[in-house]
Amino acid sequence: MKSVLMMLTAVLINTATADALEVNITRDIGQFQVTHGQQQITIVRKQDRTSTISPDFALTSRPCPPFCAQPIQVAPGIATIGEVELVAFMREQLADGTGILIDARTADWHVRGTIPGSVNIPFTKLNPAQGADDITLSESLSQLGVGERDDGWDFSQAKQAVLWCNGPWCGQSPTAIKGLLSIGYPADKLFYYRGGMQLWQVFGLPVVTPEGQLIEE
Repeated sequence: MKSVLMMLTAVLINTATADALEVNITRDIGQFQVTHGQQQITIVRKQDRTSTISPDFALTSRPCPPFCAQPIQVAPGIATIGEVELVAFMREQLADGTGILIDARTADWHVRGTIPGSVNIPFTKLNPAQGADDITLSESLSQLGVGERDDGWDFSQAKQAVLWCNGPWCGQSPTAIKGLLSIGYPADKLFYYRGGMQLWQVFGLPVVTPEGQLIEE
């Protein structure tokens, strides 16, 4: 009974919040909170309807290669998700610790702003073909709940992981996913947020510094 009441309360809060905002995330969700380091960040869309995307993500004609369109399915067995699914993941698996949200971009991109709740594990540290040795992999995989055995990696406690990068034209998170698959990470625990930072900003969602300070464009 207590759990039912808690669920009903959460629904009522979300509904009330959605009713109070002009620009909601979905029809039923106006805002919610995630933990980013030591900070609690409110995930809510910008309410200024004249807001535009930041210049870094407004370009339409980056050279290809390397900035080429990425496929919807980056590898067999990998689910590609959009903003609605990402929000659900952040509110559920990320919140209860069974999931991890990975900013797979290089550190120079990460410091310019990240999706709240993300941890930065660059694709180069998740893919042996990109130079990640066993020590680097061990350090990276430990954040995903992966241990070591005498005969290799232990994925029995592996977290569900959503990986993202700059957008549909960015190959950093697909490269990270392929690297994880190459060492045996379960495909059903990996998810690709193809929209990345570009689509996150298109929806007017908040961007923070690595320390959790809100970045105002």
